[in-house]
Amino acid sequence: MKTTHTAGASEKTDAHRLADFVLFTQRSCILNLSTELNKGNVSFPQFFLLTYLSSEEYLTMSDIAKKMGHSTAAATGLVDRLEKMVYVERSHASEDRRKIMVRITAKGVELVAKMRTEIANDLANIMADMDEDQAETVEHTKRAIYRRAMA
Repeated sequence: MKTTHTAGASEKTDAHRLADFVLFTQRSCILNLSTELNKGNVSFPQFFLLTYLSSEEYLTMSDIAKKMGHSTAAATGLVDRLEKMVYVERSHASEDRRKIMVRITAKGVELVAKMRTEIANDLANIMADMDEDQAETVEHTKRAIYRRAMA
């Protein structure tokens, strides 16, 4: 609901409920991810990097550092470990051999797809208990957050 005034008590209450929902679902999903990721010895930062890579043709080391909020050296360490596990591969740009391009491998894509499925299943179970109004609120909020992220 877009208004030109400060959010009223109802909006604040809804925002607090939504914050609780986000925290609960995040905790639930992270716990499930933790179990799955421990099987492959992939850390959360490594997994988050894989999710970034899964939606891009490639990322440079500076792109990775920026997206992850790390130094280039720390990003290199993340990529080194993922490369050893064959989740990513590096190549040099043809126009500038100093530019390193990092791509996700088929094995990395499989891991991300599996985790997305697990998260979707967790969320489906949570949402199955919602009434129509609650589900509509979640959908509306999802669209608003997505619009903000794309702006």
